[in-house]
Amino acid sequence: MTASEPPAVGHQASLWTVAREWTRIGLIGFGGPPAHIALLRELIVDRMGWMSAQEFQDANAACGLLPGPASTQLAIFCAYRAAGPAGAIVGGLGFITPAVILILALSLLFLSRSPPLWVRGAGAGAGAAVAAVAVQAARGLIGPSLARVRSNRAGLVRWGVYLAVGIAAAALLGPYLVLALLACGFAELTIRRGPSQPLSLGLLLPATVSVGGIGAVAWTAFKVGALSFGGGFVIIPLMQSDAVHTYHWMTNTQFLNAVALGQVTPGPVVATVAAVGYAAHGIRGGLLAALVAFSPSFSFILIGGSRFERLRANQSARAFLDAAGPAAIGAILGAAILLTEALHETWQFVLLGLAAVALLVCKRGIVPTLIAAGAVGALLAVVGLPVP
Repeated sequence: MTASEPPAVGHQASLWTVAREWTRIGLIGFGGPPAHIALLRELIVDRMGWMSAQEFQDANAACGLLPGPASTQLAIFCAYRAAGPAGAIVGGLGFITPAVILILALSLLFLSRSPPLWVRGAGAGAGAAVAAVAVQAARGLIGPSLARVRSNRAGLVRWGVYLAVGIAAAALLGPYLVLALLACGFAELTIRRGPSQPLSLGLLLPATVSVGGIGAVAWTAFKVGALSFGGGFVIIPLMQSDAVHTYHWMTNTQFLNAVALGQVTPGPVVATVAAVGYAAHGIRGGLLAALVAFSPSFSFILIGGSRFERLRANQSARAFLDAAGPAAIGAILGAAILLTEALHETWQFVLLGLAAVALLVCKRGIVPTLIAAGAVGALLAVVGLPVP
């Protein structure tokens, strides 16, 4: 298969098989995108033979050229290849729904107005480790992103500039971070293609949703699902300013809890947006946020699935992502700064340091690190240490 010859949709699998298998992956997919990709490959290439190894590799690469949650889009595309458009819907829902249900159920406990003391301690402990998780996520993205420009000195310099812009934007721009990501992408596209008609970004400003109602939840979720580049963790800076500072749906402590919940549950990390929606408007807000955040992924596949892999040969898409990608990585690092500033107690900073050692030096997994930090936090709360 070449990038210019999209494969035909297979339609080999029944909808029941797709529902069963994709729901299974949604239930056991701890560990984020690497785990999701491995599970999907084992199913669709090794066990069922619905795609060749090269086709799967091409699809995975194409997903990396789209905004939004790449592993979710890959899961939907694999279901599309297995059972057509209906399969894409059934498989995508099977992959996403367990995470959304778990996030909402845990939000009832961790984001309630008066959770038990041990729950507050567990949330504060796990939340203390979140900044280290962000740094680990950024570090994992830097290598592949940098490899694409390492041989081009001018491109390498611009890569560093885009990274710095992302860090500064996450720390300073709040709800307008997405404009910085888009600006970097279009700047690189202009440099490679020459001056062109400037794009007005004013339509992207959240002026119509500033009251903090359902429209604001939908806007925040849309940014998460359609305007995030560079991996699942870039959703954190896209959500934090809206959820904590602009609309005051949750405190910094509650936001840290929400991020931790998104990391310790299986399935797509983007399901974290359901916790933000819950904090804003209860269960209906959580469901709306999940619906809006995941709708672009379904749209990308259902509308363009038959030509999906051609994205790999699209030079404009590559140019845009070569800039928006490092800017998004920078935004993740900038988010780590804000997440650290959200901590209050001395013992939380100690836990953050220990989590950083576990993740960055000892290479421990995210889920066991967060669970351990949560357990320590619960214990410290019970023995009488102050809890934020």
